[in-house]
Amino acid sequence: MAIKDTPEHWQVTATTTPFQGNKTSVRTDDVVMPDGTVVKRDYQVHPGSVAVLALDGEGRVIVLRQYRHPVRHKLWEIPAGLLDVPGENPLHAAQRELYEEAHVKAEDWRVLADVYTTPGGCDEAVRIFLARELSEAEGDRFEVSEEEADMELARVPLDELVQGVLAGDLHNTCLVVGVLSAVAARGGEGFDALRPAEAPWPARPFEA
Repeated sequence: MAIKDTPEHWQVTATTTPFQGNKTSVRTDDVVMPDGTVVKRDYQVHPGSVAVLALDGEGRVIVLRQYRHPVRHKLWEIPAGLLDVPGENPLHAAQRELYEEAHVKAEDWRVLADVYTTPGGCDEAVRIFLARELSEAEGDRFEVSEEEADMELARVPLDELVQGVLAGDLHNTCLVVGVLSAVAARGGEGFDALRPAEAPWPARPFEA
């Protein structure tokens, strides 16, 4: 038996949208269970996201510290953002986020991991990229506002971030998955064996 996630669609007999926000909404589906019963499942509908583990030549990762109101914490994170346009190429979105949040560009891009952040209550899918061969971006810095206006920027050794994850000091999903995946790749076949940046992503199909 292959250990691999597989798509499956259980019958939905009714759907409502009790809440519609600017970027996300809440949906209620009536889902037919294997025994024939029908149950309601509430979940957040999300456009999808990208995140970037940007690794410089000294083995340091670009991280940002930002206030996250739902959890009442300032979290250390890697650059990330929404797929604002349906069908948007995730690589282009990741390049944009790295520029806007860190004013950095990268020459080498790979896919580190594809994850569903909260599959029991949200359909958000995130593609996490590894970006290398970093340099300062050209042009003016992107103007930030709201929570991002208070954002801090740092470069932290990859191994130090791993220690923080295992110690329970770092909690952001994309950072945790990104740094652990990067260490696994580094200790395995190497970064060059990772999937190419334009690898298919069934969770959020896109045009190359």
